[in-house]
Amino acid sequence: MLKVGLTGGIGCGKTTVSNLFAERGVPILDADQAARELTEKGQPALDRIREAFGMQVFNPDGSLNRLQLKKLIFADAGKKQQLEAILHPMILAALAAKAERLDVPYCILSIPLLFESKLEPFVDRILVVDCPLELQIERVSRRDKLDLKVIRAIIDSQVSRDYRRKHADDLLDNSQADNPLAEQVKKLHNLYLSLSPCQHKLTCDQQNHL
Repeated sequence: MLKVGLTGGIGCGKTTVSNLFAERGVPILDADQAARELTEKGQPALDRIREAFGMQVFNPDGSLNRLQLKKLIFADAGKKQQLEAILHPMILAALAAKAERLDVPYCILSIPLLFESKLEPFVDRILVVDCPLELQIERVSRRDKLDLKVIRAIIDSQVSRDYRRKHADDLLDNSQADNPLAEQVKKLHNLYLSLSPCQHKLTCDQQNHL
């Protein structure tokens, strides 16, 4: 199976792209979703997060206060590294286990911090969703209602736009309304099917979307 790593800066449109691939019957393995599952109430990761950061990042009912944790780690690089050391090995193991169970030509692994976490060897091909910095800030501000300072801290913690573009096997431009993502995804879908080592396992859903 071909494993395509989907990445891009915050606000570039990774979720939209994932949904477009999913509409074509392509399995999406999402690192953010894996992280959410690993940090639900009762999961072992919560105990380690509580030990590292205390109750300040928890709600009164014992659930994780994700917004507070996000603000904390992007204000302190050391705390961000602490959290990554806890979660990243768990996330990678969860994604690997899910990928192992698939029997399809290719899958998308949506990994926002693919470059930052040095996970290039974990995938066969890297797809980067790209847009200008100003548009990133506008989208995140509108979506997450975060302060500009927090947004810039998140962007600064990620590799540069130039780095992502240079290290991409495939690039999706999500900066213009007149450059529809759906058509770009369709072309990439056909490319990935042609590159897959198991093309004979093409599903009916995928055939219907060619």
